[in-house]
Amino acid sequence: MSDFQLAAQKRRAHGKKNRQLRRDGFVPGILYGPSIEPLSVQFPYRAVEVMLMEAGGTNLIDIEVEGAVYPSLAREVQRDVVRGDILHVDFLAVDQSQRISVEVPIVMKGSSPVVAAREGILITGRSSLTLEVFPSDIRNRIVIDLTQLTELGAEVLVGDLRFGENVTVHNDSNEMLAKIVQPAAARADAELDEEDGELEGEETADAAPAE
Repeated sequence: MSDFQLAAQKRRAHGKKNRQLRRDGFVPGILYGPSIEPLSVQFPYRAVEVMLMEAGGTNLIDIEVEGAVYPSLAREVQRDVVRGDILHVDFLAVDQSQRISVEVPIVMKGSSPVVAAREGILITGRSSLTLEVFPSDIRNRIVIDLTQLTELGAEVLVGDLRFGENVTVHNDSNEMLAKIVQPAAARADAELDEEDGELEGEETADAAPAE
């Protein structure tokens, strides 16, 4: 059983009738999946709003419809472009025996000692990865430990992460997720010093007496 439960009712309102449904405090939705026929459903607005905030799109939600329970993932949430109100929600009822693709957010943890010493800055790449997993292996976040980045140039690539044999990563293994680089000001000073050194070398050569 999932840590998240959400009750729904079968929905008979469709099209323009959904406007009245929303005025009555409900959110129309659809429940679909590889093992069920699509179900038109409706949820109490506040209940589905809280559930989406708490479970997000990477936690299984047990959706109960007239006594039947469907472990599901929130797949698409349509919102009013002005007010941000939830207008419609799509839920995928998963089959525990089939792998599915999920977008899992990346979370940075800790601080690089190089950054703490103000000798470098952190740059980051994408904020999530696409994983193909069995529903039982879904994780709600991917944690990158920044304390392991102990020198300039240290980085974490997609291929550096380990997920286990039941997980397939659909992102480029060479893609950078986190890297420590030299601050722009320090890099500019270093480049200026190099240029000055080259100029001094040229002046010395020009001033050398001819034999």
